[in-house]
Amino acid sequence: MARLAILLLILIAVDHVNPTTSLPLSTNSRWIVDDQTDRRVKLACVNWPSHLEPVFAEGLSKRSMDSIAEQIVSMGFNCVRLTWPLYLVTNDSLSSLTVRRSFQNLGLMEPIAGIQANNPSVIDVSLIQAFQAVVSSLGKNNVMVILDNHLSKPGWCCGYFDGDGFFGDPYFNPDLWVTGLTRMATLFNGVTNVVGMSLRNELRGPKQNINDWYRYMQKGAEAVHAANPNVLIILSGLSFDKDLSFIKNRPLILTFSRKLVFEMHWYGFSDGQAWVTGNPNRVCGRVTNDIKRMSGFLVDKGYPLFVSEFGVDLRGTNVNDNRYLNCFLGMVAELDLDWALWTLVGSYYLREGVIGFNEYYGILDWNWIDMRNSSFVERISALQSPFRGLGLLETELHKVIFHPLTGLCVLRKPSGSSLSLGPCTDSEAWNYSPQKTLELKGTQLCLQADEPGTMVKLGTICGGSNSRWETISDSKMHLSLKLGNVTSVCMDIDSNNDIVVAGCKCLNDDSQCDPKSQWFKLVNSTRSGNGGNSFVDFDSITDFGKRVFIESFGWFDIKISLDRFRASLVLLLGLKGTF
Repeated sequence: MARLAILLLILIAVDHVNPTTSLPLSTNSRWIVDDQTDRRVKLACVNWPSHLEPVFAEGLSKRSMDSIAEQIVSMGFNCVRLTWPLYLVTNDSLSSLTVRRSFQNLGLMEPIAGIQANNPSVIDVSLIQAFQAVVSSLGKNNVMVILDNHLSKPGWCCGYFDGDGFFGDPYFNPDLWVTGLTRMATLFNGVTNVVGMSLRNELRGPKQNINDWYRYMQKGAEAVHAANPNVLIILSGLSFDKDLSFIKNRPLILTFSRKLVFEMHWYGFSDGQAWVTGNPNRVCGRVTNDIKRMSGFLVDKGYPLFVSEFGVDLRGTNVNDNRYLNCFLGMVAELDLDWALWTLVGSYYLREGVIGFNEYYGILDWNWIDMRNSSFVERISALQSPFRGLGLLETELHKVIFHPLTGLCVLRKPSGSSLSLGPCTDSEAWNYSPQKTLELKGTQLCLQADEPGTMVKLGTICGGSNSRWETISDSKMHLSLKLGNVTSVCMDIDSNNDIVVAGCKCLNDDSQCDPKSQWFKLVNSTRSGNGGNSFVDFDSITDFGKRVFIESFGWFDIKISLDRFRASLVLLLGLKGTF
């Protein structure tokens, strides 16, 4: 018990260390950075809709906003993309409507009782005040917020012919839009956790054209910056936010700098049922090439690219989504992009006429209590920290071997020369040589294999074909070598997540085949094996905390990730579940 008391005191000391990120944020080349230190800050966000008919953040009839904010943090997200309809700030009768009256007008009586019980402080305030309260709650929990103007008229989004897709549509008056952006930017000027404004979600429809995009996006961006110069200005493209290719030859001219970010969306259904009807290797190769051509090129041009929506059916039964996700996670890891998952929502008050609509893409379940799919949260956790970026040169540039199906990386097993999958925070540093050997950096060891079905191992004779790894297939995610100059095999995993070699899967046009276990991505990294950019500095911990820990256990790393610190305490005391 004495040990437990000591460790709890240390945890309290650590938890009250000031966060290392200073707001506001700016940009430096392709990175979003801390404005004071110029150190990269990776946005790992989740979407929290507040743009449907009630114009009230979803889920607040189920739980308090503070408890939801706390759970967002506990799942590893540092940011929320909070959606809002334009009419919230341009239609006075709507913005002044109380939360209670908004639900009454829609005949939604049951949520009123839930809001009264879980969030009584907002049930009788105006919709805009309730929106501010959600932002404030997120701020209290150190969650950054991106305000996303999702549409004009409250409701579900988006349809090609819904009249709310492009400048000049019946519900999309560009002058009113600029007015609304200005009001929202002004309202949150000085609210430090509001770090960005996304000017409009998924531009689309028969009226979309490049000239009007430049005309109005420039006006909107300048208006927001004038009203709130601290926030990032986030711009979407055309065709449901899939196409920014026109920026390649015609840059946007703005009067300000270091605030511009572009956003794109990518779902499995963005390509119809291609993931089901086509060979996954070929589809992944084609789609990633399309994405790099239409938006991914921006990182090479020195712009941050934010994947502000992606997501899958978290029941795990949608083959199209499952195959897409394996490809998507590989690309996001490779480019080390900022992102926002769709969605936090477990259920909606009202969506497309359905009360209590169950959102299968939601990370929370229908009751907003439990995670719908906890393994998914674990799987994306490696992408919540940056692999590299300004101010993150903790080690020399190296490769990590990322496995999209599991969200894990290739590690050396402590028992010997074999390898297995494990947390990417503990990843080995690999060097991929011009001779195509995968060498353990700083050693004479390289990855080798002897025959199909056997484990990949570390060896010292690295000149033969059994240690020469080629990236093959259209997906560029198969790592293949030849055994005896004849048999081609690919890196794979077995049922224990040990690294083996086996016959290469799905290299032909078979649409029934799934190569997911054999997809690996070589990812550039400069992060050390202790968990990204959320560090607790030794000097920041109280002298008492340092002294009692050293006296009790004899060690304390100069820099240690907070999550791994907690995990170490659990392992030291055998207190699984205590923290």
